[in-house]
Amino acid sequence: MRTRVPPPKSEYLEFLRPYGPQIAAVALAVRKLVMSEAPGSVELIYDAYSAVATGYSFTGRPSDACIHIAVYAKWVNLGFNRGSQLPDPEGRLKGSGNWIRHIRIASLEDMKDTAIRGFVKAAVERAVYPQPAATPKPESIVRAVYARRRRPGAGTTGDLVASPPERPQPRAPQSHSRLDPIKRERRSP
Repeated sequence: MRTRVPPPKSEYLEFLRPYGPQIAAVALAVRKLVMSEAPGSVELIYDAYSAVATGYSFTGRPSDACIHIAVYAKWVNLGFNRGSQLPDPEGRLKGSGNWIRHIRIASLEDMKDTAIRGFVKAAVERAVYPQPAATPKPESIVRAVYARRRRPGAGTTGDLVASPPERPQPRAPQSHSRLDPIKRERRSP
């Protein structure tokens, strides 16, 4: 029996729009694969500075994510947060850090590689799972939208979309610490 994959959030589709139809299709195909192999996971969505990223966690905590997807202008990375622990006898996973490894997927044709599904299954098997009473509801959550983002096809350079930066609001002085900001002198203990 095939697992029903929920449709992506409208915000996620909007985040993918600047990447064009080809890369968006690859991102959605990778998402569908991950969500079909990780039913019950919480999808954490980030519209970050250099990529649109999603993480998949069974606890709802970003630190417990087992898989992530990062969408760039010309490809999509399918990443494994503990990829260095996955069996990879052919050395297909890229990355040199202590933990994270990824596969670069540039087209829908690349998705035909059966090893990709194998890596996803292995990552899901090794994922952190919550206690049954603490299992979160599977859902998609937009966790962060960065004000300034690099995106393909913007402006004359083709790579930067900048929302006007939000001006920080002035903070009211607080004098509840040992250093009184008004007097600027240290109190004796």
